[in-house]
Amino acid sequence: MSSKRCLLVLFGGRSAEHNVSCVSARHVIEAADPELYEVIPVGIDKSGDWHLAEKAIEELKTNELKEKLEPTGPAWNPIIELQKLGFEKNLVVFPLLHGPLGEDGTIQGLLEVVDVPYIGSGVLGSALAMDKIATKEMLTHHNIPQALYQSVHSKLFEDLDREGMESMLYELFNELGPIVFVKPANLGSSIGVSRANDHDSLKKALEKAFAYDEWVIVEEAIEGREIELSVLGDLVPQVSPPGEIKPMGDFYDYVEKYESDNAELIDEPNIEANLVVDLQQISARVFLALRCSGMARVDFFLHPEKGPILNEVNTIPGFTPISMYPRLWQKAGLSYSGLVDRLADIAIERFSRKRRNTAI
Repeated sequence: MSSKRCLLVLFGGRSAEHNVSCVSARHVIEAADPELYEVIPVGIDKSGDWHLAEKAIEELKTNELKEKLEPTGPAWNPIIELQKLGFEKNLVVFPLLHGPLGEDGTIQGLLEVVDVPYIGSGVLGSALAMDKIATKEMLTHHNIPQALYQSVHSKLFEDLDREGMESMLYELFNELGPIVFVKPANLGSSIGVSRANDHDSLKKALEKAFAYDEWVIVEEAIEGREIELSVLGDLVPQVSPPGEIKPMGDFYDYVEKYESDNAELIDEPNIEANLVVDLQQISARVFLALRCSGMARVDFFLHPEKGPILNEVNTIPGFTPISMYPRLWQKAGLSYSGLVDRLADIAIERFSRKRRNTAI
């Protein structure tokens, strides 16, 4: 078996975050040191079919990579090929699949079944962090400060008559305040997210969110600075210094995250030292409480009076050039390629530890 690692980058997927994944994967395969890694890009198209991305392999060899990878090429059977590569090569899988059927524990379960090491959280951590409702319920138990929220299921929403609908909308505003945010429970990148301040806008926001998920979360609007921290590690996580997002609109939406540079990303925000320590300690607690591993980006609102309030946890954060996760580690002295190396190390260390400690 070669000492060079085989880095299999999974990208694309069936979720609404497909395009984000294709852009992230492009930069990861470019950053992987060819002296250390044999890179194999495998794409999942929007229909769920797997492909060996041969075009990306050729473009990588000639330094002609396009801005995003395309999940096209010969059909690729994940069960057969992953087991074969795991046996023949020093394999580690990097699942850069954002959202459902990628970030939610499903792909992680497949990788556990075929018994190969992979970067990022395991089945439980991925599932918990992906579902915003489950995240809030778990972190409430751990006394993590969070926004007030209510969950709504699509069946309840669909079955309400006009009077029942008005009553539900009234109760949501009554419990959560005059401005709320509505989000699909199992999606990221601000897809399907809306701000509402009256019954009409709230009803439309719920309808929009239900187009992406059967469970929706409605949260109180928190006035405060948007702060993000990057977490790296496993049982003893490291936490980066904080970064700050200053969106131009009402909130940091999909367009500002991935399609424009309108939002201001500040990697050295003016935050008091004691607050930085608080943010880092809470981030580490969240990472461990949710059983995360490898990487996570932990997002907060910094309220002027209440202090840090958790917003969301992302176990497969964006890896595009403007993504905050790699930027914060670069600012802390860890290069993009060095970050890929460290994530691969953590994945293999965890895989080896589980093999030692698990009797089958």
